[in-house]
Amino acid sequence: MAGIKTKSYEMDMCSGSVLKKMLLFALPLMCSSVLQLLFNAADIVVVGRFSGDNSLAAVGANSSLINLLTNLFIGLSVGANVLVARDYGAKREEDLKKTVHTSITIGIISGVLLTFVGLIGAGIILRWMQTPGDVLDLAIVYLRVYFLGMPAMMVYNFGSAVLRAIGDTKRPLYYLLFSGVINVILNLIFVVFLNMDVAGVAAATAISQCVSAVLVVRCLIRETGAIHLDLKALKIYKDKLNQILRIGLPAGFQGMLFSLSNVVIQSAVNGFGETVVAGNSAASNIEGFVYVAMNAFCQATLSFSSQNMGAGEKKRVLRVLLAGQACVSVVGILLGNLVYLFGEPLLGIYSESGPVIKAGMDRLAMICVPYALCGIMDVMVGGIRGIGYSIMPMIVSLVGACGLRLLWLATVFQIPEYHTIQTVYLSYPISWSITILAHVICYAIGYRRIKFSG
Repeated sequence: MAGIKTKSYEMDMCSGSVLKKMLLFALPLMCSSVLQLLFNAADIVVVGRFSGDNSLAAVGANSSLINLLTNLFIGLSVGANVLVARDYGAKREEDLKKTVHTSITIGIISGVLLTFVGLIGAGIILRWMQTPGDVLDLAIVYLRVYFLGMPAMMVYNFGSAVLRAIGDTKRPLYYLLFSGVINVILNLIFVVFLNMDVAGVAAATAISQCVSAVLVVRCLIRETGAIHLDLKALKIYKDKLNQILRIGLPAGFQGMLFSLSNVVIQSAVNGFGETVVAGNSAASNIEGFVYVAMNAFCQATLSFSSQNMGAGEKKRVLRVLLAGQACVSVVGILLGNLVYLFGEPLLGIYSESGPVIKAGMDRLAMICVPYALCGIMDVMVGGIRGIGYSIMPMIVSLVGACGLRLLWLATVFQIPEYHTIQTVYLSYPISWSITILAHVICYAIGYRRIKFSG
């Protein structure tokens, strides 16, 4: 490579066994995502055990809102990932340096903006979501403290996106392991010993995010290759910004659209009272572990497709998609059904309340058992973005997933005999199935149109 040397943490995704390298890439990423989820899981377990069901519901009621507010900028990190991977695959060292510095700068700016949005808009948005009055004040406190850590969270996301693009998923795993331990320790100190309730778990998460951000920035600063980060050289290069926005904005809007539909669904769930909200929060948190295990293969498909696009490897791009789908199907079917099988003891970790556990099992039956469909859908999206199309999956998601869910709630859910929590949950597998079919058609069209050099 002219100027770009492959180091022990990096991976050449353009040669060798696709399946083997995808597994080597995805497994550390899967572990990293699980650790990141443990931040929120630790919040929910500690607050549920030591502060009660209202505090548990307050933390859980924020999850869909947090995703809504952060997904636009996390989508931009997807754009950074794709661009870094393409520059790396095409051996464009100067372009790679510019992309890295632009990406980190965007991360800092977006984190500051999110902090202001969270601090100012917390109460207004949570009231709009019909958050139950018994948990509203606690939910506002949690959200405001949590969003103080947004600059760190965004910097970590953009920094780890750079590392993933060159095949390095191991060091982000190490950093999250360290910060995750700190998060759990601080949770226990703030909640159990200092009685800080939801403010304590939010502060613990924010502090641990700062630790992980510092570690990933330190990693990039110590790099000697093309991804070396020079803090004095941080700036936004207009051409790189435009390319990141062209890929990342549609990805971010797609994430926001999904989150918006989830916020509407959360509002419907809130209408069934505190017990259902608490059970829904615990179950969705457990499902999160299955989701990130599947999503690791979406990220792998995205990075592998992007590197091979840069290298002009047409046949290998298709093999990447097929390998990703095989892996995500096995993981989704296996883990989704295992979680449901052991659902009651798992939910018992979050709450000892029988009604809360029953409410959680209702969600696991309708969403977690067919969860492989969600993974298959996401891998299709990763493949489509990897070959250069970002607006297409956004439109499909708007119509096929979000639109269908909102239509479902506006029609079927309004029929008195179907006005149940099970009907709300059923909107997920139905929308996944229809959206998968649309994405398959889009990928086939996009793949044929792409011009490869190899």
